[in-house]
Amino acid sequence: MNLLPQKLSSVADAVTAFMRVIGGTKESLRKILLRGEFEEYPDEVEMHCTARMAEMLDAYSKELHVKSESCTDDFLMEEIRVLVETKGIGLPNFLPRSAFLTMLQRKVNQISDIPVEFVEKMWIYVEQVVVRVLMLHSQCYPQLQSLTRRAAHNLMLDMRSKAVDRVKEMVEMEKLTDYTCNPEYMSAWNALMLDQDCFMRILNDTSKPTIIKLAVFGEVEIKHLRAHLSVVQQAFDMKMRLTAYWEIVLRRLVDGLGLHFLFMIQNLVNKEMEGVVVGELMSPYGGGIERMLEESPSVATRREKLNRSIKLLKNSKEVVANIMDRIAASHGDFVD
Repeated sequence: MNLLPQKLSSVADAVTAFMRVIGGTKESLRKILLRGEFEEYPDEVEMHCTARMAEMLDAYSKELHVKSESCTDDFLMEEIRVLVETKGIGLPNFLPRSAFLTMLQRKVNQISDIPVEFVEKMWIYVEQVVVRVLMLHSQCYPQLQSLTRRAAHNLMLDMRSKAVDRVKEMVEMEKLTDYTCNPEYMSAWNALMLDQDCFMRILNDTSKPTIIKLAVFGEVEIKHLRAHLSVVQQAFDMKMRLTAYWEIVLRRLVDGLGLHFLFMIQNLVNKEMEGVVVGELMSPYGGGIERMLEESPSVATRREKLNRSIKLLKNSKEVVANIMDRIAASHGDFVD
């Protein structure tokens, strides 16, 4: 009988049992999603959530860098075309900010789908974990499982939608303006610009080889640039600025998403989940408490069979006791 769910006889019993389910679920989720404790699932690597989420974040970072890597074919030609199309009436040695922003927006657009895909993938994984834990802790009340599953699914949809909106805002902010207070930007740009004098000297000397090795970019072909000498120096400067700044952008897209995801997980476990599931249970259309007072047919059948077996055992015990008493009495008469 102890293996069967406790039969609930009142609303107070049902509420107490439900809060026990929610409390156990929240503690399990804190362990596996926040603290990295997985003793409840030692052999199920998919439930070792902090490790899996760290792996997904690392894979996302690598994908960002791979997709945003520039090809050395036609080196500086894209920058030259943008500079030509954004030039205006003014001094020739000023780098137009509109040109830099145009190049920046192109690079951001090139990787803009990756952060959204990453967020959706992370929240699909979290939903699978949350539903798994909820089902485990509510297994004694199967009549509640469809309700709690629906509540968890709706909550995950809402959390995922908020996360996607947030990441889209982050991507749009990167396209809007170029800004950082990180001193590494200037250090990186200055280091990249050390190659400029050598680059221009070789470019202007037609007797020199047409391939040059540059930091970060490796060996690049420069023969095609001799037809654009009037804007090559500006193009080189802009490419080095964008290269230095792009590392800051990628780092923000990784760090910002990682921090925001952990913040939302904290809110999910400590605030959102309990409120949503309780709201579903207590809603006039949910009827969750009333459902808890009703045993499922399978459990009721098992309980009835066990009760019959117990009654039969008790009757058998009484029959055996009566037989033993008669035997004892007969033995006493024989001795006398």
